[in-house]
Amino acid sequence: MATVHKEIIINAPPAEVWDAMRDYGAVHQRVVPGFVLETQLDGKDRIVTFANGMVAREVLVTIDDEARRLVYSAAGGRLTHHNASNQIFDDGSGGTRFVWIADLLPDEVAEAVDAMMEQGARIAKETLEAATARAATIP
Repeated sequence: MATVHKEIIINAPPAEVWDAMRDYGAVHQRVVPGFVLETQLDGKDRIVTFANGMVAREVLVTIDDEARRLVYSAAGGRLTHHNASNQIFDDGSGGTRFVWIADLLPDEVAEAVDAMMEQGARIAKETLEAATARAATIP
C-alpha cells in the first residue's frame, strides 16, 4: 500500500484553519478553490469535482474537533482503496502545521495522487493565508 504524506506551514491561526477544513461541504470555497470546482453533499458523502475533470465520492469517516482531525475515504476510478486524514496542529508561533496523509491502492496511482495532493496543499496554504489577511484588515 502506498502512502502519500504532505506537511506544510500555513501562516494562519490553527482555529481559523480548522474551521475551514472541518467545513466538509465547502472545501471548494474555503480551502482549495480552483482545485476543487464543486462539492455536493449526499448524506455523509461528498461528491467532489476537481479542476482536472475527475469526480470522486468521498465518505466522511470522522471529524474530531478536539484533535482537529478529519478522515475520509474514497474508491473508484483507478483507486481500489483510499483513506486520507487532514490534521491541524499549532506550529508554536501562532501559525498552523497542516498534515495530510493518504494511504492508497494500487501503488501505481501514488505518483498521480502525490501530484494532486501537492497542488491541493499549495492552494490550501494560499487560500487560508489570504483569508486570514483579509480578516485582519476588516475593522
